[in-house]
Amino acid sequence: MDESQVVRYLDRFGASRPVPPDVHGLRNLQLAHLKAVPFENLSIHLGEPISLEPDALFDKLVTRRRGGFCYEQNGLFAALLTALGYRVTLLAARVFGGGRPGPLFDHLALRVDLDEPWLVDVGFGDFADEPLRLRERGEQKDPVGVFRIVPAPGDQGDLDVLYNGEPGYRLTARPYELADFVPTCWWQSTSPDSHFTRSPVCSIRTAEGRTTISGRKLIVTRQGERAERILNENELLQAYREHFGVTLDRPPAAGA
Repeated sequence: MDESQVVRYLDRFGASRPVPPDVHGLRNLQLAHLKAVPFENLSIHLGEPISLEPDALFDKLVTRRRGGFCYEQNGLFAALLTALGYRVTLLAARVFGGGRPGPLFDHLALRVDLDEPWLVDVGFGDFADEPLRLRERGEQKDPVGVFRIVPAPGDQGDLDVLYNGEPGYRLTARPYELADFVPTCWWQSTSPDSHFTRSPVCSIRTAEGRTTISGRKLIVTRQGERAERILNENELLQAYREHFGVTLDRPPAAGA
């Protein structure tokens, strides 16, 4: 990522360059990103190709001011952090479902090494506002809840990331390149067995909670209070613009 792209990306979510690249700056960057760039799978339901090539990611998330899912968001955020002087490693994770971890490369998360290693994740939707200490085994309190990172069963060095007592994903220790995630990204965006192909979703952290559009349902959570309503087609396009800054020329297909 060149200097002009760094400037434009920081402007995308209204953050300043951390000098030096420290944990305080990392916290600010993560939260600013979460509040500006939505977690969304709309490309799948608009018939748009999903590419993990750096230029394509920058065009989508920065130039077109869209969001994306984990491979896109954490993939581009890793490039930004690296350009800012952070030491970043891409890690594969297995998302829990039904009490069991899914396949490897199910999720992409980031390790950032400063005075200690930190887990950084802007691509999991409803997750931590702040980086988490990877070596800490006790509770880590975050504005959205309580997290714990504990050794996974077995001798592989994997770590289970728990959110309010429930397993979120199993994190591997081995480093990967973004290209390693391409096959699973393709599967997630095309397979009828992927939950991403079943229904469009767009979600973002707000100052008071979270706003989500799932299918045609608008869900707004403020101070723990949840309100829902079904949108018609005109309201849907307006809600994407109003709540997420996402301008679409047509609504996404409903999915399976």
